[in-house]
Amino acid sequence: MAGAVVAAVNRATLPRLTPGAQVAESVAVVVPARNEARRIADVVGDLRAQRGVPRLTVHIVDDASTDGTGEVARDAAGGDSRFTVVRSEDGPPAGWTGKAAACSFAFRERGGLPSDGVVVFVDADVRLGPDAIASAVNLLRHSGAALVSPWPRQVAGSLLERLVQPLLFWSWFSSLPVAVSHRSSRPSMVVACGQFLVVDGQAYAEAGGHAAVAGSATDDLDLARVLRRAGARTMVAAAAPHVSCRMYTGDAALVRGYTRWLWSAFGSPLGAGVVVAVYTLGYLVPPVAAITGSGRLRVWGLAGAAAAVTSRAVAAGTERGGRPTTGDVASAIAHPASVVVFAALTAMSLRLRRSGGARWKGRVLP
Repeated sequence: MAGAVVAAVNRATLPRLTPGAQVAESVAVVVPARNEARRIADVVGDLRAQRGVPRLTVHIVDDASTDGTGEVARDAAGGDSRFTVVRSEDGPPAGWTGKAAACSFAFRERGGLPSDGVVVFVDADVRLGPDAIASAVNLLRHSGAALVSPWPRQVAGSLLERLVQPLLFWSWFSSLPVAVSHRSSRPSMVVACGQFLVVDGQAYAEAGGHAAVAGSATDDLDLARVLRRAGARTMVAAAAPHVSCRMYTGDAALVRGYTRWLWSAFGSPLGAGVVVAVYTLGYLVPPVAAITGSGRLRVWGLAGAAAAVTSRAVAAGTERGGRPTTGDVASAIAHPASVVVFAALTAMSLRLRRSGGARWKGRVLP
């Protein structure tokens, strides 16, 4: 029941990207890209079309790609002087993830970390509307935060994607009052999505940049935690309809992607077990009781199942940038199946971590 209430409150209080005034300060966009030849041209085109950011520079890091990512990026940039494509040949140092190393490499190429302006990190699979960067930077400055995470609408194609991807947004949207989180300095109340991060340059430099989260499988969350521990504020915002992302294309890619980081999402194996147990009790037992129970048990089950569907539908509408639809409700009815898949992926991730078999894009993870 509480999840539906939190979701309703968050729908009313969650900040949103709103096109606004032109950004006067410098904005450096970093796009880490490894074997992204199929997608890099799209994000480069989106970045070239940005409005309201006259001091924009874009730094694309070809992270030892083997598919011609750098060449495709240069062709897509079309000689635009704002764009730089650099190639890192060495791969990540020991103890670093590839993404953290690529982000740090971008600033080594520039002669050091930024000391002013704004730094924006964008993944190659993100699609940006023409006002996305300016809107996000304006929100950062108007809020006084050191980091803003504009949450992209997650695009899902396959059945497994449609079951799992909505959980990314729903999991925090139905459990964490964002108005409280945004006023808090508690690292445990952080929400961030590394697909699109907007950071104050000075705060990023003082925190040590991505070197501070070099080996993290969830560098987005940990970067926000580092900033909060330093006394800075971080916040999350709804980015639709200006930003979207198809994080994984197909079931196999989704399984590889989630199992590489889910082990770290809850602090420890015990934490993961607790979360899976809570989800099971909260979202599997009620529908079973509604179907098989009688009397008060059935009423309780129906109420719990209805609350879960409500929280999922409200989350889906908010993430999409609109009102919940009948389609959102229909998808939310499959929530128990989503929880089962989530539990299985978490178990697979923990097993891979223990065996040292977690890999991503051809690299063993630290």
